[in-house]
Amino acid sequence: MPDRAGRLRDALLAADFTADGLLELLGASAYAALARSETVPALRATRADGPLATLVRLFLLQRPVPYERASAVLPLDEALADGWVVEDDDGGGGQVRATVDVRPYGGPEGQDWFIVSDLGCAVGGAAGASGRGEGVVLGVGGASTTLAGITVRTPVASALDLGTGSGIQALHAAQHATRVTATDLNPRALEFARLTLALSGAPEADLRTGSLFEPVASETYDLIVSNPPFVISPGARLTYRDGGMGGDDLCRSLVQQAGERLNEGGFAHFLANWQHVEGEDWQERLRSWVPRGCDAWIVQREVQDVTQYAELWLRDAGDHLLSDREEYAARYEAWLDEFEARKTRAVGFGWITLRKSGAEEPSVVIEEWPHPVEQPLGETVRAHFARQDYLRTRDDAALLADHFVLAPEVMQEQVGLPGAEDPEHVVLRQNRGMRRATKVDAVGAGFAGVCDGTLSAGRILDAIAQLMGEDPVLLRDRTPQAIRLLVEEGFLEPATRV
Repeated sequence: MPDRAGRLRDALLAADFTADGLLELLGASAYAALARSETVPALRATRADGPLATLVRLFLLQRPVPYERASAVLPLDEALADGWVVEDDDGGGGQVRATVDVRPYGGPEGQDWFIVSDLGCAVGGAAGASGRGEGVVLGVGGASTTLAGITVRTPVASALDLGTGSGIQALHAAQHATRVTATDLNPRALEFARLTLALSGAPEADLRTGSLFEPVASETYDLIVSNPPFVISPGARLTYRDGGMGGDDLCRSLVQQAGERLNEGGFAHFLANWQHVEGEDWQERLRSWVPRGCDAWIVQREVQDVTQYAELWLRDAGDHLLSDREEYAARYEAWLDEFEARKTRAVGFGWITLRKSGAEEPSVVIEEWPHPVEQPLGETVRAHFARQDYLRTRDDAALLADHFVLAPEVMQEQVGLPGAEDPEHVVLRQNRGMRRATKVDAVGAGFAGVCDGTLSAGRILDAIAQLMGEDPVLLRDRTPQAIRLLVEEGFLEPATRV
């Protein structure tokens, strides 16, 4: 099979069936529409014959193509034997159709990869996933690319992709992990993940069937990634989204159990949903999930009230297309009944990253950040935890003895009325990564502006005190907390980072 998959890969590449090739053939508008599962613009763009147009219509648009056209671009006998395509009995003979969605996907270093998923389920779309069975295997969507982007990509010995689906996370992990294990409750998903890896020219993964951490028993890993079935629903109708546990228990269990499966210094990355429960602070709820010995960075990216949330996932399942409106209403009622019983008022969505530090006083940062960010964020995530390590080893005296530099992507903005002698306030803004902005006073702005690693923080404050006519002792006493915050959020970096 690897040799046959390699020949199929060679044929796809020879036809320029790649992310760049699609963009050139379809144009930006049709290419973007295809990512929304809207196929009409792409159908119009592929009316002319040609190898690439044939493959687009076959694998992406799921239209039958003439046998002769398919055989001219594919090793068709092998593709038929391996089940990538079948002869189409309904098209008047002489045609073949695809059995899977094969979608070009550009790797982080320009690799030409291919993600294999169920027909019509690459990115969801207007028709949802209805009628495709509970074991449907989805392709590349916004959630999977988000998780791939936030994952720390340092070389590791072992990686675990828990709930692999079509295998995109395992494919990424194979680029920097010596050994990759991929698990899924759905055996079909493991077969799709195997095809994704083979067709992308990646090393094979250790594929195991089972729920959560059951397939890996007592094993530990340097990296764990999971885009689990996190949807909070009234029943486990669809394996790809409904975890079969009540409320947000699946996400909580996954995070809590991850600590025992991580090697020292290892990272675990999850996408998750969590309930906003009446009478509970959502941040404290998530804080209770963090396992012992782990630092955590939890970012809430979006919050939806229960009606918005129910409607989103009813559309995802295609329930909004039901001809029986009473059936739709009954399913909607079931969602709201579930939320009411659990006193859930809203649902949050975001990222959870753990790092096994073994620290006696772990760093747990939980924040809401709905603003635009710049992916990939893996290096930003790694640097966040490195800063936590640095800060917990520095008391105020040590902090003032250290030297700092302004992060290279930080710009300073002065805000005030036109013509005013002094600005109303000064803002430091990051142009990369999380793209944070923070307001600073005159001392903070002056301090950040001269941080080039030459002088210690204490010496800089002494000079600022002299310029501003302040007591240097008092300034040294009140400023370390502000410096600590600028370091924690990445505006300042220690000049001598180990």
